[in-house]
Amino acid sequence: MGIAGRDPRMKMVGTTPVAEFSLATSERTPSGGEKTEWHNIVMWGPSAEFAEKYIRKGSRLLVEGKIRTRRWEDATAISRNITEIYVDSFELLPGRNA
Repeated sequence: MGIAGRDPRMKMVGTTPVAEFSLATSERTPSGGEKTEWHNIVMWGPSAEFAEKYIRKGSRLLVEGKIRTRRWEDATAISRNITEIYVDSFELLPGRNA
């Protein structure tokens, strides 16, 4: 469960719509503070179309999915990777911007 960090960006993979955005999750630390982590979210097909219409920066979401790591080499031959959550199911929660 977290808060969308930005509006979804849409692209097409073949004929399938794909939405990508960041999601912030927070937890309390033993010292009483708060630790926030950012996650890259990927939605496909009808879920991506829903995201484009209804998810905005600040929306509260509950997502379930698979963690995937992609690796590639950039133009300067440096190895890069990104970890993403490929969403299987989600729920737009009431609250800010919902």
